[in-house]
Amino acid sequence: MVTAYLGLGANLGDRQSQLRQAIERLNQTPGIRVTRLSSVYETAPVGYLDQPNFYNLVAEVKTTLTPNALLSVILQIEQKLHRVREVRWGPRTIDIDILLYGDRAIEQDELQIPHPRMKERAFVLVPLSELAGNKIIPGTDQTVEQWAGALTPDQQIRRLDLLLYPEGLSLELNR
Repeated sequence: MVTAYLGLGANLGDRQSQLRQAIERLNQTPGIRVTRLSSVYETAPVGYLDQPNFYNLVAEVKTTLTPNALLSVILQIEQKLHRVREVRWGPRTIDIDILLYGDRAIEQDELQIPHPRMKERAFVLVPLSELAGNKIIPGTDQTVEQWAGALTPDQQIRRLDLLLYPEGLSLELNR
């Protein structure tokens, strides 16, 4: 059983519902158990700016799946929740990224862990620091909290008081 951290984001349609459905589908997948969720944050888009704000959170999961099998499940969930990839960093119903997978560093064409741009993004580091602030990011000598503390102050991020716990799912609320 490996602990992995997944970043989830949505900015089209009912953002709260999209995130809840993604969490439900992850937890219903054999070999994946969602164990904790960060707070939900509203964040300004990065890269392609002409789009609505995102709702973002980080989920801690315990998994028996390999990193590539986990990625395959994530891509299937995104497709089932109508993710369309037309514009890089563009609007989406759901986006799920593998941020960390145990202490592994993976460099493949289709999969890079830790997520290659996570150290630059408040919408990843702030919620991740709620769950794993003292964890050293593989390939660096710094913790998630240290990277979060080094972020530029221009990134817009605001914690929301939303609970996205799907019906019947008992998780630790990390607030």
